[in-house]
Amino acid sequence: MPLYEHVLIARQDLSNTQAEGLIEHFSTVLVDNGGQVIENEYWGVRTLAYKINKNRKGHYAFLRSDAPSAAVQEMERLARLHDDVMRVMTVRVEKHEEGPSVQMQKREERGDRGDRDRGDRGDRGDRPRGDRGDRDRGDRGERRERTERI
Repeated sequence: MPLYEHVLIARQDLSNTQAEGLIEHFSTVLVDNGGQVIENEYWGVRTLAYKINKNRKGHYAFLRSDAPSAAVQEMERLARLHDDVMRVMTVRVEKHEEGPSVQMQKREERGDRGDRDRGDRGDRGDRPRGDRGDRDRGDRGERRERTERI
């Protein structure tokens, strides 16, 4: 069966237990339709990048599943109809990553950004002096005289 990862965003005014109950509800939908939930994570309340249905925050939940496409479609259909769920995103993956998701890992454990050298600017070179560099009116020519309008 194909492997999927799902992210659900629920309304911010739910309690933590209600949000975790939503995870269990959608997990049972997948299991009832012939799939299995490999792992689920509750990411907590997070700030949204933009308002969704007048909400600035939402409860995030993450599911890893091994289910047929019919089960995933049914779960998405029910999630979109559910009043407490604001957004659903499902992605098909080749294999599930071992361990916790990137959102749940500590910054020290990620380690993929620590080796950057901030001093080198690569092939861009150094910036010229001043806030505009060599573009400071030199390439625009002289200003025209304004004609007075009455």
